[in-house]
Amino acid sequence: MDDKLPTGSRTRPTAAPPTGSAPPPAPERLMSDEGFRSIDRMWSAYRGRFTGGMSPTAVAMALYDWSMHLASAPGKQLEVLAKANRKAARLLTHTAAAAFNRDAPPCIEPLPGDYRFVSEAWKRQPFRLWAQAFLLQQQWWHNLTHDVPGVTPHHEDMVSFGARQVLDVFAPSNNPFTNPEVIDKTVASGGMNFVQGFENWREDVNRLTTGQPPVGTENFVVGKDVAVTPGKVVYRNELIELIQYAPATAAVFAEPVLIVPAWIMKYYILDLSPHNSLIRYLVSKGHTVFCISWRNPTAEDRDLTLDDYRRLGVMAALDAVGAIVPDRKVHATGYCLGGTLLAIAAASMGCRGDARLASLTLFAAQTDFTEPGELALFIDHSQMHYLASMMWNRGYLSADQMAGAFQLLRSNDLVWSRLVREYLMGERQPMTDLMAWNADSTRMPYRMHAEYLQRLYLDNELAASRFIVEGRPAALQNIHVPIFAVGTERDHVAPWRSVYKIHYLCSDTDITFVLTSGGHNAGIVSEPGRPRRRYRIAVKRSAHLCRGADEWATSAEVKPGSWWVEWVEWLAARSTTKQAPPPAMGGAAKGYRPLEDAPGSYVLQR
Repeated sequence: MDDKLPTGSRTRPTAAPPTGSAPPPAPERLMSDEGFRSIDRMWSAYRGRFTGGMSPTAVAMALYDWSMHLASAPGKQLEVLAKANRKAARLLTHTAAAAFNRDAPPCIEPLPGDYRFVSEAWKRQPFRLWAQAFLLQQQWWHNLTHDVPGVTPHHEDMVSFGARQVLDVFAPSNNPFTNPEVIDKTVASGGMNFVQGFENWREDVNRLTTGQPPVGTENFVVGKDVAVTPGKVVYRNELIELIQYAPATAAVFAEPVLIVPAWIMKYYILDLSPHNSLIRYLVSKGHTVFCISWRNPTAEDRDLTLDDYRRLGVMAALDAVGAIVPDRKVHATGYCLGGTLLAIAAASMGCRGDARLASLTLFAAQTDFTEPGELALFIDHSQMHYLASMMWNRGYLSADQMAGAFQLLRSNDLVWSRLVREYLMGERQPMTDLMAWNADSTRMPYRMHAEYLQRLYLDNELAASRFIVEGRPAALQNIHVPIFAVGTERDHVAPWRSVYKIHYLCSDTDITFVLTSGGHNAGIVSEPGRPRRRYRIAVKRSAHLCRGADEWATSAEVKPGSWWVEWVEWLAARSTTKQAPPPAMGGAAKGYRPLEDAPGSYVLQR
């Protein structure tokens, strides 16, 4: 029973007192070490309710580090003072030129992806002056918070991110009195935009407080409007449902495709509407497709581990696919966290001589977390304690906590532009299937997510070959099957340069790397026929020299259109000849009989 006690609560057994002796004295420790830790966790979890999950200690340490080093850097102080004077002179020069020439070039351009001031209305004065002054001020604060001698890079990033968030609050685009688009709308509608905006706000607040999804999601019902590719649930355990999709062609490739989506999202991002469903596209090209649908965990699942997700998820699905389609290797495909978990499973299989994989495909999935992007702003040892305490208290990481962090990373697009459009302009953005999917959130079990953040983000065990699976390190060097990896240009969750590091970790196999336009989700859901899509692609053979990410980007071939076509051709080239599809779904004789129609039950859990 001792091995089931919580860490820190084990005590050394003591000998029984002699017969007839007095009772032993009360122990000196009235509470176990775990009890003291519980007090700390409860206190941190309580404070987290008022800080949005951010650690005040982490923020204070970052501000202290930056401010003290800035105070002791007279050279940096003189530099930012000189830059302030130059920016003021640029603004004055531009203002004078614009007074006589409306088409005078701006003195500063917005950063890529910043579309707040692109409207023609912002070319009128004084709005143009306000926009230019704001952009110069934004640039100056970037100078002030970067390259301060001695500041820890993580603290520098935190201070810069915080300064950007504060500046965005006071951007002229967010003020109805300094936004020309809002003013024009108010004049044209006689102020009805504010009336409609108030109605939009009232409706949103009502839906939020009553637990209803956002407006428009009712038009994208799972199983009716999205996730409608025909299939059957052929296996179910306490963590996953495995869906097998019905063949759509007279002949299919012998090797099946197994998709492992991230458990942070519902699987049907890869099976949205019929026109942009990657699963439907694969089936239409003659592939037998299986996909995992993760169960939405509750507080009762708090002790699920990362290895449980590997065993009950990836490995259980592989066992089922192997029984249903026997004697065939599998094209394993992972998306985001599911791709990282699949890489762990593949590495573990490689070191044990398990040769069931035909290939490995990773969509926006990281295997090296030394440069995880802006998401690392919310992950350090102080923040980890805070977040783990909140998860410990509730048993899971709630969807609203995750959504808040992701929205802050793109606050201009996901927060402020939406508030201006819907509450000041009084306009509703039409709901799309991808937006409706994004609102269909999931939870993360306490122990699993704490392990994931600690072992991968903080300790980077996978890249260092220190991630132990069943007593052996899951070394990525043991993956010898061909790899197809996809990164997206505007990914804030898994930056493409971080995804590219698979080249440095799997040197003994061929790696086809694709860099596609779009972000973490829209770059993956990139169906053929979608306008303004492009991608870069290059193959690194096992015998080739490994290049850096930027060198790869300049030399890779640029192609218009969807990378889906490229991937399907890659899979076909690594599959054997087509044959007639199985006469029935599942494998009833081997215990994998169809249980219900796709999309199953787990995806409907709230």
